[in-house]
Amino acid sequence: MSTVLIVEDDPINLKVFSKILTKRGGLNVIGTENVDEVLRVANSGVTKVVLMDVSLSNSYYNGEPVDGIRITQLLKANPITHDIPVVLITAHAMEGDRENFLNLSGADGYITKPIINQDEFVKEVKSFVSGEWKLELEDD
Repeated sequence: MSTVLIVEDDPINLKVFSKILTKRGGLNVIGTENVDEVLRVANSGVTKVVLMDVSLSNSYYNGEPVDGIRITQLLKANPITHDIPVVLITAHAMEGDRENFLNLSGADGYITKPIINQDEFVKEVKSFVSGEWKLELEDD
């Protein structure tokens, strides 16, 4: 069973995303906003995709507050975790946010909250789990 790592500071969002992905998607989910745990789980090799909240209120790295952009940069800078797809999940949906956040973070995808279409959400996450999203990029 494929594992999705969800980095989310809102316990309700974490519960909703987890339930959708486990019940509808048949995926295993690990959820945390603890940066050391995020890095440990990502380094373990079990993670197929990381769903990363952009705005994190309780995440610290080396004593400094960090957001999902910074954690994504850490994952993408590490040779062990570089190839794990990171999908930003955020309520920031203003024009230009998507491109700006993707460029800043190095993330591979972007999903806006709230999740309206659960089936589409599962389909999109599973495309990252299976690697199909890379094929779509190559076709463009």
